[in-house]
Amino acid sequence: MAEPTASQDTIQENAGRPPVVVKKYANRRLYNTETSSYVTLEDLAGMVRQGRDFTVSDAKSGEDITRSVLTQIIVEQESKGQNLLPVPFLRQLIGLYGDSLQSVVPRYLEVTMGTFARQQEDMRRVAQETMGSAMGGFNAFAPFEEMGKQNLAMLERAMSLFSPFPRGAGGGAPSQPAPADEVETMREEIAALRQELATLRQGRGTGT
Repeated sequence: MAEPTASQDTIQENAGRPPVVVKKYANRRLYNTETSSYVTLEDLAGMVRQGRDFTVSDAKSGEDITRSVLTQIIVEQESKGQNLLPVPFLRQLIGLYGDSLQSVVPRYLEVTMGTFARQQEDMRRVAQETMGSAMGGFNAFAPFEEMGKQNLAMLERAMSLFSPFPRGAGGGAPSQPAPADEVETMREEIAALRQELATLRQGRGTGT
């Protein structure tokens, strides 16, 4: 059963709280020092959905292992069939490890996903407004489904611009960094998505 989405009030309230300190022991058990109880990766995934920040450290060495634990959560979710990461995207991401552009990718992905997250909240609000007015076979979520596809395509395109392999090839010589006109095209696509969302919200607000 899918876990209910946390309300914005809950997420905002949790965002203002200090991070929970989680310790990982040699037996791989995770200990939540705030609740004085052991937790699972699924519990930590639930905290992320609730907007509750946390850090994970090795109980013996004190090393910060938050990144590796978050990666484990993603692997676990993917293994359950909740596939969010397309195979081409994963191949492109793996290909960037050790590349000269590796240091640029994290920030670029952070900005791209931040933009998607802001659109996601707007889509949820508009969806809630339209639920009461949806009639017959009208699919109130159709515009959002299309927007989601566009966002995913945009993210995959962003990764392909950084990819060290020629597009459509499985290997070979590294390609040149994305030319300025392609980067500008990406910016225009993001601006167009924002405008599309603004127009959609305006149309719902006027009852059209």
